[in-house]
Amino acid sequence: MLSAKTKEPIVEMKNVKKAFGYIQALEDMNFSAYAGEVTAIVGDNGSGKSTLIKILTGCLKPDEGEVWIKGRYFSSLTVKQSIKEGITAVYQDLALDNCKDCAGNIFLGRELVKHGIFLDHERMRRSTEELLLRLHISIPDITQPVERMSGGQRQALAIARAVYAGGDILIFDEPTSAMGVKETSRILKLFLELKAEGKSIILNSHNLFQVFDISDRICVIHNGRFVDSFLTKDSSPQKLHELIVEKEEELSDETMAK
Repeated sequence: MLSAKTKEPIVEMKNVKKAFGYIQALEDMNFSAYAGEVTAIVGDNGSGKSTLIKILTGCLKPDEGEVWIKGRYFSSLTVKQSIKEGITAVYQDLALDNCKDCAGNIFLGRELVKHGIFLDHERMRRSTEELLLRLHISIPDITQPVERMSGGQRQALAIARAVYAGGDILIFDEPTSAMGVKETSRILKLFLELKAEGKSIILNSHNLFQVFDISDRICVIHNGRFVDSFLTKDSSPQKLHELIVEKEEELSDETMAK
């Protein structure tokens, strides 16, 4: 465990529990994330990572425990409250409208109008160009439908939309799982730039080498249980692997003892 904290967490979950019938998805889960840092959540499939994320985004209500956002306590969050608190999630499916262009997706649901009734396409296009330029996102033709874009361009666009929404707590679920090396490098660079702007990046990833490349902290969970949380610089992929194997053996011994 971290012995000391130099600053207060922007997101904190304490002893959170969530069950689906007889299945305990989370058991006494603890999690913290900080502004200006990348916090990686590491665990096998079924470990509870997605449940944790959905509680933070208001899609699921915990059975027990506390959720603290920017020093404010919540027994649970609604989707509306989560957005208001600056939490934005980019899931694997990206939730982009394939038939719309960049501006159409950036402003989806929050379109700009002129004269009260007409869509202001020019202002949305110009704002989109400025946003992509600020984020160093290169999409040569922003007027083409999203369905014609590469996986990296689509991911970058989804990130840009999250940033435009005003969120300062950005959650990414396996953001580079379907990307090539070059596209992955660009997305990871974008994460570091967002971190430099003071954003809190929460990264759900199976790629341990990627996690060690860009994260500041790592939270390890296994079978819905909190295992450990530590500074990335104090560990290594090998140590993390050993920790996970050790936890699996402990849980196996507990099961056999019963």
